[in-house]
Amino acid sequence: MKILFIYPEFPDTFWSFKYALKFIHKKASSPPLGLLTVAAMLPLEWEKRLVDLNVAHLTDKDMAWADYVFISAMAVQRKSVHQVISRCKGVGVKIVAGGPLFTQEYEKFGDVDHFVLNEAEVTLPHFLKDLEQGHAGRIYSTSEYPDIKKTPVPQWELIDLKKYASMSIQFSRGCPFNCEFCNVTALLGHVPRIKSAGQIISELDALYDRGWRGGVFFVDDNFIGNKKNLKNELLPALIEWQKTKKGIAFNTEASINLADDKPLMDLMVAAGFDQVFIGIETPDEGSLTECNKNQNKNRNLVEDVKILQRAGLQVQGGFIVGFDNDTASIFQRQIDFIQKSGIVTAMVGLLQAPLGTRLYERLKQEGRLTGPLTGDNVDGTTNIIPIMNLDALHEGYKDILANIYSPEHYYKRLKTFLREYKAPKIKASVDFQHFLAVFRSSYHLGLIGKERFQYWKLLIWTHFRRPKLVPLAITLAIYGHHFRKVYELHLL
Repeated sequence: MKILFIYPEFPDTFWSFKYALKFIHKKASSPPLGLLTVAAMLPLEWEKRLVDLNVAHLTDKDMAWADYVFISAMAVQRKSVHQVISRCKGVGVKIVAGGPLFTQEYEKFGDVDHFVLNEAEVTLPHFLKDLEQGHAGRIYSTSEYPDIKKTPVPQWELIDLKKYASMSIQFSRGCPFNCEFCNVTALLGHVPRIKSAGQIISELDALYDRGWRGGVFFVDDNFIGNKKNLKNELLPALIEWQKTKKGIAFNTEASINLADDKPLMDLMVAAGFDQVFIGIETPDEGSLTECNKNQNKNRNLVEDVKILQRAGLQVQGGFIVGFDNDTASIFQRQIDFIQKSGIVTAMVGLLQAPLGTRLYERLKQEGRLTGPLTGDNVDGTTNIIPIMNLDALHEGYKDILANIYSPEHYYKRLKTFLREYKAPKIKASVDFQHFLAVFRSSYHLGLIGKERFQYWKLLIWTHFRRPKLVPLAITLAIYGHHFRKVYELHLL
């Protein structure tokens, strides 16, 4: 059997880092972890190839080779998904589809031959058994949550690691919280299921043995969902692993209550973590209550962010406007919070209602849904009818992005962060392209960019005040270039 894995293309989004990746000559920020994991679940004797449309082109020769095409995607990849399906049907190759988009919207893809939905550890074996017996069905789904301690190491040999800026691995699935707008628990449940420390070390060894020396993103929706295991097993194992390896930096996603646990923060930093994404959402207590983001309530969120920064964790933040409780003051309040906190990478989006969430069901009953969401957090769209006037919401949203990503305010915020940040002992490896990025940024940002005055002012300040952080300052300056490009593309 010949299996062709196809990963659809991402549009230009906040997290695509498309305009930043050009500085280091990489094609994509991260690989298709789901497809690589599914590949490892298929029979060893089957032939497998993978085409990631974010780094390569799909040819007719690719499809002519395959007996089946396996495709997985998220909502933001919907446009590319339809293009891939159309091409596959045009040449008569059968399609097997899974992943978040198809799990929640499979009925919208009539040309797909087989759906392997939910988590593949449960549904894929049933499909493979029926396929072997010659009577594969169309839909395989389950309400069961599998034990991911049995999940194999992803089949990394199917991709060219050099085309990616970062690698991805997964430690846990599920989240203990119940935010109204989030579909993580609808897909993966409330109880965090974890891999063993040995599994994670095996996955890291597989990457390291293939020559990977860059960053690794733990894609968990809430990495600290099982603190006991982190403290007693995984983080000590990672600390030990780092002792014999050239420093590899980790980043992940977590909830703000990480700031309450200094021993956990210290262990994470010692293990090599230097970045964490936090869903801040809003400084408004009423809106936090509305969306059931109780873990963020009754806190000094700005101080919590600074605690994390001082511990050695760069905080990337997610923010939302458009809650029912929001008034016209929320736009300036969001700007003020972002600037004071020093969250350089601040993703601000309009509230959207993903299928399967409590928010979706509530707004459906209220007749306030306008269709499916785009999956793009910063394209200025929403699939809900807000309480606030829609035009006022759009204008306020545009004002936030115009402010926080203007060179003046972006570099001021970057400087606020650099003052607080404690540089980690484990430094991420750099290659020749990263050295060249310094010169490319000097030209594109320092000579011809709108931000050239702020760029040089920041680098001079960093050189004298925080010299060890000059490479990070340049990296974040390049990120700012990307964020402004995305803002201009979507909203100007």
